[in-house]
Parts: sequence; structure tokens; C-alpha cells
Amino acid sequence: MRRTLVAGNWKLNGSKQDTKDLIEGILGGISEVKNADVAVCPPFVYIPQAAELLASQGASSNISWGAQNCSQYNDGAYTGEVAAPMLKEFGCTYVILGHSERRAIYNETNDDIVQKYIAVQSAGMIPILCVGELLSERESGKTEAVVAEQLDAVLNVTGIEQFKNAVIAYEPVWAIGTGVTATPEQAQDVHAFIRQRLAEKNTAIADKIQILYGGSVKPDNAAELFAKPDIDGGLIGGASLQADSFLGICKAAG
Repeated sequence: MRRTLVAGNWKLNGSKQDTKDLIEGILGGISEVKNADVAVCPPFVYIPQAAELLASQGASSNISWGAQNCSQYNDGAYTGEVAAPMLKEFGCTYVILGHSERRAIYNETNDDIVQKYIAVQSAGMIPILCVGELLSERESGKTEAVVAEQLDAVLNVTGIEQFKNAVIAYEPVWAIGTGVTATPEQAQDVHAFIRQRLAEKNTAIADKIQILYGGSVKPDNAAELFAKPDIDGGLIGGASLQADSFLGICKAAG
């Protein structure tokens, strides 16, 4: 039985005070979340603060933390980059990779994402691999082809065994930050496609891997989305910046 995972992607938001308030707010209600894994992914500079606040709760908190990106390089003359081993030193469990904003704004290619995926796993962390299509691609019937290309770019290099320690997030680009959400049926269809594509290589790994939905998840639609058989939680953007809304989603998950 797969556990549900709810991961908050804070994106480029926050301050020291915001981080303190948000973490403390989440901690105040997390005891009501019994059957789901929870993670937060702050901007790089706030990871140490978030880690300290969460670690201070010890076993009373089931919240992990992670990063929104990392370099494919472990060291060297790469000004402005942050390496996977550095994130591991601060206790990160997860690293989000291939988010549509990284692909679109920073021109990250499938090859870049493959190398980052390898770096994250080599450092002992879990990549959250994002895949998803543009509105124009959905309207032209290319959703499965686009998702397959993004998934296969990693799969064909690393092999299926490297998906034992990974999470996938399906994020329809047309539903990110727009307030528009894929219907539960639309999301389920793509999640099932992803799982079946992995099952062609290894059924056991496909059955076990968590596949998250990322696209305007809110407390009022989370339960219906998470009830679908192949949706194992959410990668949450805007709603992760308010403790009440994030907790509402977490409670819907378990």
C-alpha cells in the first residue's frame, strides 16, 4: 500500500519571519495528519532555518524537508549553484527536479534534469521528478507523448531500478498557478499512463512509486483528487504558503 505524500513547493517566497510563522503553523496542526508523509521545500537560504525548527520537534513531527532544485555538479567553478551533497548536509530528504518553471524560464533540458537526478540520488536524497504538458500540447492530443518523452529521458539513462528511490509529480502546466485544475479523471488518466509506462519495465517498482499531482491543489479539491487510485498525493505551490490551507490538504491525504 502506497503512502500519500504532500510536498509544499514554496517557490520564490518567504522571509525569516515567514518561515518561522509557516513552520510553526504547520507544526501546530500536523498531529491530525496520521497517514500521510509531509514535506516542505523552502528557498535554499531558508532550508537551515526550516530544518532547525522541524528537527526541534523530534519524533513528534513527521515532516521532512527538501530543496526546489540543485546543480548537476558536486563542486567547481559554477557561480550561484548549490550542490546535492550540500543539501544533504542540511538534512534534505527530497529535491524537486524538472519543474515546469525551471524548464520554461531557465531552459533546463531533459539532459540537464537527468544529470541532476543522478546527482540527487548519488547524494542519498529522493528526486521529485516533474513532468507535464502545456495547454497547447493537451489541446492537440500530445499529453501522453510529452509526458513519455520527459519520463523516458531519465528512464533510458538511469534504468528502472533507479526509480525505487524516486517520486514523480505530474503537473499540467496549464493548471499551475492559474486556478484551473485538471479534473480528477484527467489527472488520474495521466497518472495511470505514467504508472503503466514504468510497469512495462518493472511492475513492482511501478506499483510502489508515489506519483503526485501538482496543479492548483486546494483543500476543497484535494480529497477528490487523492481518492483516485493512481494519485498518491500532491506537489503543492501557492496553497503551501498558508499553514491552514496546507494542513487542509494534508488532512485530506490522511
